[in-house]
Amino acid sequence: MEWYFALAFLLSLILIFMAIGTPIALAFLAANVIGAWHFMGGQAGIMQMLNNGFGALSSFNLVPIPLFLLMGELFFRTGLGMKMFNAVDQLLGKVPGRLSYVTVVGGTAFSTLSGSSMGSTALMGSLLVPEMERRGYKKKMAIGPILGTGGLAIIIPPSALAVLLATLAKVDIGALLIAGILPGLTLAVFYIVTIFIQTKLDPEAAPAYELEPVPLKAKLKLIVTDILPMLSVMVIIVALMLIGFATPSEAAAFGALGVIILAFFFRCMTWEAFKLSVTGALKVTLMAYLIVFGSATFSQLLGFSGASGGLIGWATGFDLSPILMLLAMFAVLLVLGTFMEQISIMMLTVPIFFPLAQALGFDLIWFGVIVLLALEISFSTPPLGLLLFVMKGVAPVGTTMREIYSAAIPYILCSMLLVALLIVFPSLATWLPSMLQ
Repeated sequence: MEWYFALAFLLSLILIFMAIGTPIALAFLAANVIGAWHFMGGQAGIMQMLNNGFGALSSFNLVPIPLFLLMGELFFRTGLGMKMFNAVDQLLGKVPGRLSYVTVVGGTAFSTLSGSSMGSTALMGSLLVPEMERRGYKKKMAIGPILGTGGLAIIIPPSALAVLLATLAKVDIGALLIAGILPGLTLAVFYIVTIFIQTKLDPEAAPAYELEPVPLKAKLKLIVTDILPMLSVMVIIVALMLIGFATPSEAAAFGALGVIILAFFFRCMTWEAFKLSVTGALKVTLMAYLIVFGSATFSQLLGFSGASGGLIGWATGFDLSPILMLLAMFAVLLVLGTFMEQISIMMLTVPIFFPLAQALGFDLIWFGVIVLLALEISFSTPPLGLLLFVMKGVAPVGTTMREIYSAAIPYILCSMLLVALLIVFPSLATWLPSMLQ
């Protein structure tokens, strides 16, 4: 069978199963079973596929996923997140557009520690949007920053999605996690500049209001007690990996332990919070492991059928520059993001895009950051970006999808600008990982 027929056959099976409502992990599993029967020799091929899939699940590289998820769940359930948010709120004082800045500064730290885009967006949306509207903020100033910072959880470590991407792509997990730090912080700065410009062009979009001043001594106390302890968890995780003292799996364990210790120290750890955190992390971990199983076997089927080799040969046969090929892959990710969720996109594209990127001579860590940014942009890309519907679910009654779409656009453009910077200056993503090596 020609490679393009094999590729079309496998992708069609997956799309058919998804169209009839099969969960993505089970859709891949069912397609893989049929593909193994056809390409690998019936029952013997299926047994070989299953053995390969279970081998992928036994990888030590998957350990950070449940630990980062547990860390984020504990950060939510124990109230440590709100403690940090309230401190940032008080520190900013009477700055014009203060609550929008609080969203970016606090949301960046919160997304970093939680590692959950949807959870971060849901919490900030439910807490901050009603308060902003009460203070007279326009929708673009209330909703936009939340959508932007919610996506930062994908890029800045600890990111469970980055760990999953690195596992599927077979690249260094620690390097990909650390590579997201500078781009993520740069994107947060772009968001702050966007808010500054919006408040200058339209002062009524974020009207000032009276606040009780916070003395300098009280501000220092807030920094020491409510902010530094939380941020120290992320700093320790990154530092342990940078100096080579711990692997990503061990650093994730230290991070989860650090949040547990902080929760006990601030007396906000309860049995109910711990139980909900473990249950939430376990549910997502099981889904992630099914996804790894399905994607690993799908990659092997693509190779065995000749589809991946044929596609790479076909794509590299065009007289196109590597940058144009990169932009084409980026466009495919954005288009898929308008009607598919991020993990499904990764399962479909990683087995094809990463071998192609390697054949084009790209640094795979740098390319991984580009893919994460594409996923972050697609999270809030109209009309079907997942964060848009999360925001619709928690926003005040009467908020329209049109208002949510228009609020998201400036922050999508910020992310596009960052992608352009990464293409021009790849060291923005590769410098810190080179220190790790």
